[in-house]
Amino acid sequence: MSRDPSVFVHPAGLCESDDIGARTRIWAFAHVLPGAVIGADCNICDHAFVEGGAVIGDGVTVKNAVLVWDQVTVEDHVFLGPNMVFTNDLRPRAAIKRGTAGFSPTRVRRGATIGANATIVCGTTIGEHAFVAAGAVVVRDVPAHALVAGNPARRRGWVCECGESLPDSLSCSCGRAYLVVSEESGLRPR
Repeated sequence: MSRDPSVFVHPAGLCESDDIGARTRIWAFAHVLPGAVIGADCNICDHAFVEGGAVIGDGVTVKNAVLVWDQVTVEDHVFLGPNMVFTNDLRPRAAIKRGTAGFSPTRVRRGATIGANATIVCGTTIGEHAFVAAGAVVVRDVPAHALVAGNPARRRGWVCECGESLPDSLSCSCGRAYLVVSEESGLRPR
């Protein structure tokens, strides 16, 4: 497979995967391993690392120093803030090599935002349009449209697709309105 000619890789970046979508930009000191899949129109910033086996959808922003490991799937239009990190092994030991069979998959659903310095523990799912606050430590699934913060991260409110916090009416000033499906599933459009 040959890489689309519209893909930009900075001269100081290292992209070892040819499975990169059109118009994606990979900046200085970023490293994309063979076997990684990155969609179209992504921005992979300085010092980001994308391991083989990671899948990143279209229109994703991966800010500086983000680590995306094997068995992490990031759907379309997700924002990964500076220095946020995923994990993929719940019981890591330097002397014990479990291989990928021991990894727990993680999924970030369409339109979600993960703030700077957040940690996403493996085996979790971040719901559509959810917002993980800076520095949060996510140890369990995050419902769609939930705003979570803290260590461990807990729901502090709901957010609109546009990113604004929602009032109790769950109606945003942008015109969107929502209904609660459940505390576990989150919101859906009204």
